[in-house]
Amino acid sequence: MCSVMNQPISKLIFRAYDIRGLYNKDISPEVLYKIGLAAGTYVKHTMQGKQICVGGDIRQSSQSLVHAFIAGVTATGVHIVHTGTSSFGQTLFTGGQLKADLIAFVTASHLPPEWNGIKFYYGDGVGFPEENLMMIRDLVLQDSFELASWDHIGQVTSVDAKDGYHDFFVSRFNFKKKLKVALDCGGASMTLSAPEIFTSIGLQVAPVFCDPDPSFSKRPSDPKPKNLTTLVQTVKNNHCDFGVAFDGDGDRSVIVDNTGQILSADQTGIIIGKHGLKKNKGTIIVNVECSKSVKEQLEPVGYHIKQIQVGHTFLTLEAKQTKALLGIESSGHLIIPEYFLFDDALVVPLKIAQILENVKRPLHDLVMESPSYPTRKEEIECADGIKFDVIRRLKQELSKEYDQVNTMDGIRVDFKEGWVLIRASNTSPIIRLTAEADTTEILQELSTRFMKKTQEMIQQKKTTP
Repeated sequence: MCSVMNQPISKLIFRAYDIRGLYNKDISPEVLYKIGLAAGTYVKHTMQGKQICVGGDIRQSSQSLVHAFIAGVTATGVHIVHTGTSSFGQTLFTGGQLKADLIAFVTASHLPPEWNGIKFYYGDGVGFPEENLMMIRDLVLQDSFELASWDHIGQVTSVDAKDGYHDFFVSRFNFKKKLKVALDCGGASMTLSAPEIFTSIGLQVAPVFCDPDPSFSKRPSDPKPKNLTTLVQTVKNNHCDFGVAFDGDGDRSVIVDNTGQILSADQTGIIIGKHGLKKNKGTIIVNVECSKSVKEQLEPVGYHIKQIQVGHTFLTLEAKQTKALLGIESSGHLIIPEYFLFDDALVVPLKIAQILENVKRPLHDLVMESPSYPTRKEEIECADGIKFDVIRRLKQELSKEYDQVNTMDGIRVDFKEGWVLIRASNTSPIIRLTAEADTTEILQELSTRFMKKTQEMIQQKKTTP
């Protein structure tokens, strides 16, 4: 083991699900070189492996970071398969096909273009657990790497991630009815795969921001409803059967129905569960933020609904362990394991299109089959250094005060008429409060009550460390 360079690296860039920060402040080629050294050391010694597959999203900074990471990995003697600039799904699919020990993707997902980072997955598409990611963190922070001699340096093989991925979808989807889809790639990584695949399988595309735009100048990379006005208008103006918007790397998609209504991940998941799976016996996994309507709608059909922690890592791991048919994250990550264990956003709109061709009904009709309860989401500013302690103290206090308290991930308090979830963000200095209730009046009362409790606890922590 030896020490490489002396630049201090912030511990805070290592999050629960990935590594991320501002380019040339928290994240730089030097930092990615060290992370590459750590990842190579980890694969070699802990995994007894020899190969990492890596690609990067469309951001301006991604390629310099990818190449720095490659330099670090190969310096340890571990080989690299390089997919170049690609969508998330293209790299994950290719890494799986080549049976890589580890798959890495350089991205900051939905964050603005000045951010970047890296995500890790096992070769089967299961997200890297937090404890394993922290082992890589410790190697980086301790400057503890094993370098190979000159004659054992890892080799780099460049591969085309496009053709095999394209052919997979062509083999699984083929539409006879000419459905019209408004496709919003936001100028991001899905411009590299979605338009061509949609057209190849028989869908008629109304393009929205489908030209590569590494600075996301036309539409932010986060497909929040406020960023989707152009997509909604395109759906209406072109009389589309539905629309879809992708985030920056392509692991989240948002569906817009034929009337221009933006669907939540819960609504999309319910429609897929009711109309899009081959069988309706088995497990569907949902995180603690998901609407109660998922259970209300899908359990009577025959599914077992299992609640899990928030995070794509838990979603993919639980799907593998339980052989789940569907996984739903309220933030927009959905997985359909009959295709992939990882959360490739391209699968979701293709499944919706398949459903529409089979049921021969407008998407809005399927949306209206299920009730939509009033919800509220709040972000409460709270420093990274205290947010988890605030949650710990709230768990103690609320567990004594209320009967139905779930502390699997943050604190979820359930009532007959609704629920509230309070949890610290793993990626930002905030505490998120999510509430859902039968009526807007109950929602207002619940969210106000628990907002006040959370803010009081933050203030207590500030004054009495």
